[in-house]
Amino acid sequence: MSPITTTIIISSLATSTIITSTSHHWLMAWIGLEMNTLSILPIISKQHHPRATEAATKYFLTQSAASALILFSSTINAWKLGTWDITQMMDPTSNILLTSALAMKLGLVPMHFWLPEVLQGSTMKTALIISTWQKLAPMALMYITANNLSPIILILMGTLSAMVGGWGGLNQTQTRKIMAYSSIAHLGWMATISTIMTNIMLMNLMIYIIMTTSMFYMLITSKSKTIQDTTTSWTSSPTTTIMMMLTLLSLGGLPPLTGFLPKWLILEELTMQNLTTTATMMALASLLSLFFYLRIAYTTTLTTAPNTTTTKHKWRFKPTPPTTPISLTIPFTLWLLPMTPLILM
Repeated sequence: MSPITTTIIISSLATSTIITSTSHHWLMAWIGLEMNTLSILPIISKQHHPRATEAATKYFLTQSAASALILFSSTINAWKLGTWDITQMMDPTSNILLTSALAMKLGLVPMHFWLPEVLQGSTMKTALIISTWQKLAPMALMYITANNLSPIILILMGTLSAMVGGWGGLNQTQTRKIMAYSSIAHLGWMATISTIMTNIMLMNLMIYIIMTTSMFYMLITSKSKTIQDTTTSWTSSPTTTIMMMLTLLSLGGLPPLTGFLPKWLILEELTMQNLTTTATMMALASLLSLFFYLRIAYTTTLTTAPNTTTTKHKWRFKPTPPTTPISLTIPFTLWLLPMTPLILM
């Protein structure tokens, strides 16, 4: 892909997200979502591989259906109430349709089947974009319409997403699919709290993006596409290997690290709203996610490879990409917990 084409596509990707998140008219929000989908498709399918084409097709069909559902819900609302304002979604039918469409856009259970397949068919960098940047536009719409969305549906979807995200990742050996199920689980936590405390949802989204970015960049640097590849990642950089273990523990939500912060605040808020059963199920579901994070941490850092390598470098070793993104995101991934009072002000 030529530099000019890449520049146009990346600019369209950024612009479309900004259009959606800043619009007050449903048609403008829909246009932004459509631009967003059309911009990411060449990035997914640029490998000219059957798996990449399949992933692009699955992504296109899912996102188009979700966009059409958003347009349908806003049309019903405009037909009944006479307004296209995003904040004036008062019709119950429109709200249920919008909740389902945003869940499909994000990859919440039960509309989550496309996410692991699309990530597996993409490159690591494309998977990073889909897991982080592509969540911003739907989450912006969820933030704007939080007062009108159906709380029962979102809490149910969020709890199921946390559970399925944990269960689904247990049986995976591909790191991209594991990160996809990790994304489903984290988005479940955000969906659960979205109608109760939107500021905690935004903070959770920010922390999730930072943690996922640092994890993906370390997988890119160590060229680890499967769990088996992580057993020899120490040959690339021992320091990166240790940071990868700490990042995995942070994704799992262990207390001294940043990942504990959103889980702690969400569980506290759910308990205050008398949703004790939901909070208990979410906490137990996070143990499932923690198991496969610990499994990768175990193979990466806590064990040696089955066959000790005779060289300090991987076979066909290539120069690793710049580690600037890793060095920028790792401190936020690990040490934001002491700043909790400052973040919540």
